[in-house]
Amino acid sequence: MKSKSSTGFSLVELLVTIAIIGILSSIGIVTYTGYVEGARKNSAENIVQQIALAQSEEYANSGSYFVTGGAPPVTSCSPDSSTSTEIETSLFNGDNIIPDDIDFEICVNGSGSTFEIVALSTKYDNCTISLARNGAVLRDNC
Repeated sequence: MKSKSSTGFSLVELLVTIAIIGILSSIGIVTYTGYVEGARKNSAENIVQQIALAQSEEYANSGSYFVTGGAPPVTSCSPDSSTSTEIETSLFNGDNIIPDDIDFEICVNGSGSTFEIVALSTKYDNCTISLARNGAVLRDNC
């Protein structure tokens, strides 16, 4: 009796392999997306801390803290592209420290003797990162 030798893969074996690769790639895409979102949130938190350091320097130079949207006191602010640009211009001499690809806009409210930095996500369902003078970074809905 002759045995039939296999010269390749059957159609079922190829389909199973493709299905396994598809499942693994979908898991990888979800994991990668979560990693990217976490990195953006961490970048926004680091930028908020840089702004707090710049606020300390501003206070040492002028005797008051910088706030967006006019002269202090500013009791609340709404982060948008104009407030982010105002921060970059006033505290960082126009350097682009708030990149557009992190999907956060930032503003600063307070009086001449205190401040709060607020970063609001434009993408992640109202994720808010805030930092009060001499306080810890707080995340809300992140």
